[in-house]
Amino acid sequence: MGGGDAYETGWSRGGTRHGPLFAGAGRVKFFRKLNQSKYLLLLFLPCLVYYVLFKYLPMFGLVISFKDYNLFKGVWASPWAGFKYYRMFFESPDFLKLFRNTFLLGISNVVFGFPMPVILALCMNELKHVLFKRFVQTVSYMPHFISNVVVAGMVIMFLSPTTGLIAHLVKSLGLRPVNFLVQPEWFRPIYVLSDIWHHAGWGSIIYLAALTGIDPQLYEAAEIDGASRWKQLWNVTLPGIMPAMVIMLILNIGHVIDIGFEKAFLLMNPATYDSADIFSTFVYRMGLTLGNYSYGTAVDLFTGIVSLIFIYITNHVSRRVGETSLW
Repeated sequence: MGGGDAYETGWSRGGTRHGPLFAGAGRVKFFRKLNQSKYLLLLFLPCLVYYVLFKYLPMFGLVISFKDYNLFKGVWASPWAGFKYYRMFFESPDFLKLFRNTFLLGISNVVFGFPMPVILALCMNELKHVLFKRFVQTVSYMPHFISNVVVAGMVIMFLSPTTGLIAHLVKSLGLRPVNFLVQPEWFRPIYVLSDIWHHAGWGSIIYLAALTGIDPQLYEAAEIDGASRWKQLWNVTLPGIMPAMVIMLILNIGHVIDIGFEKAFLLMNPATYDSADIFSTFVYRMGLTLGNYSYGTAVDLFTGIVSLIFIYITNHVSRRVGETSLW
């Protein structure tokens, strides 16, 4: 067969497919799969639009961190400043304090907050009464749907030294109530505990789903071998949900530096700045309150880059040690 004939039929002399016929077949296969998945793609479309509009398009605004941004001149007419604002931030006396506060708060969230959904899911998995199990699941999920503003308001009300629930309990014991909200050393425990109450139930859904994927025959085999419930937990249940745990741990570590702004801002006050002021609250204060948009954007981009580095390192370690990773 000649070279031209081979090209027309889509086969090369070495047996490799190429040419317009193969390209056409590939397009037909692509559109066939597209047609088969059209309803799934329609379900995915709102999520795609959300991320494009609110996550990816705003990334073009990061260019102002390299400019002396002027609100009246606009982004492109403002003069370039290079790494001026990054140098300002790294040389600022606030840098080490902000990094320490953010890292300690984020790592506390991971150390104390990450195991709680796992423990809650394991406890609910052991419940045999179906109605009671559903009741516990519903009660534990509900706090997730409460906004951060309401949660912060509830925390402030409960910890009020005069009318709060904790103050009444302390007074009933004959002790003097403490105003926890103005004690810098209490900010992190309050933040972490309120976050656990807020999201532990919702986070347990992933592990409950992973538990349903464990083969019941494994438990039957372990029971025949004489394994107690505790040994079944360690040798069957935990290995079964370990991939989900690793993925969630990687994602949680990615948020060690990139902590949400709302709850920290609502719970902090001038008395707790030494331990409560983190990168996100600093960005709000510099960018929106003081109008230094370039400086605030530079700090925000720095936190995003550090979070990406944390995720990459954690994923690399997970891939080298085990078989589970994000990529």
